[in-house]
Amino acid sequence: MSLPNILGILLLLGGAALLYFGLQASQSAGEQIFESFAGRFTDSTTWYLIGGFAAAVTGLILLVTR
Repeated sequence: MSLPNILGILLLLGGAALLYFGLQASQSAGEQIFESFAGRFTDSTTWYLIGGFAAAVTGLILLVTR
């Protein structure tokens, strides 16, 4: 297995973990209250979601390309 494949797997798993924690955080009571007043998620939850999506997509690209 080559280095890009290993890095792709790690990025995909790390991105999936970040997305999971971001989605869990977005469903918390405090986050729901903040969203109802501010109309958006908190900065930390937003960064979890953005970072998780970016890492997962990058990992998937590394796995698919040769």
